[in-house]
Amino acid sequence: MKNKTPRKTRKQLQAEKETASQNLVQKANAKDDPLEKLTKFHSLTLNDGSTVELSCSRVTELSGETIVWIFDLMERNMKTLYIESIWGWDEHKKQTELTEECAYYLIATHRGRMVGFSHFRFDMDHSVEVLYCYELQLEPSERRKGIGQFMMQALEAMATDNQMQKVVLTVLTKNPIACSFFHKLRYKIDVTSPPSSEDTTYCILSKQNLRTA
Repeated sequence: MKNKTPRKTRKQLQAEKETASQNLVQKANAKDDPLEKLTKFHSLTLNDGSTVELSCSRVTELSGETIVWIFDLMERNMKTLYIESIWGWDEHKKQTELTEECAYYLIATHRGRMVGFSHFRFDMDHSVEVLYCYELQLEPSERRKGIGQFMMQALEAMATDNQMQKVVLTVLTKNPIACSFFHKLRYKIDVTSPPSSEDTTYCILSKQNLRTA
């Protein structure tokens, strides 16, 4: 009589699942440009016929001029909202977060000028492999043109291409424009978001991705 292969315990199965998830995240983070082969998201033609170009790279590959612009846009768009939140505005802490080596940047350029950026990372979040969108910022003059939506679609495509389970982001509840924008893109309250009974000034949204074979 042949010996039966011993059945794996729930703990063993969970460990194997976590290892597989971590391997996917490591594989995604090994790419210098996760947008490179997704040519559909390299450019967007606006209603006026002009073109917005998207590029993606690690923060370590960005020029000093680009880093300065990222800080400046972040402060112009978000400082007041951060001051009104439970986090407050800590310039040094925010600059450190924006320039950590694991950060990727999606940069939108229009008419030769940088007009928007997304800071994102491939990571494990509560044992789930995700693309975490830390920031999506646009120059005020470039809003309502479809650029932000196109950038989010590019992030979702990179998440799917790298077999992440979902795209996750944090939004301040006192930023109704951002809340409305993400809800229109079908982002929903994530299971990791603080319960509504808590007096928080932010919520965590997510959108499930179809994992590729």
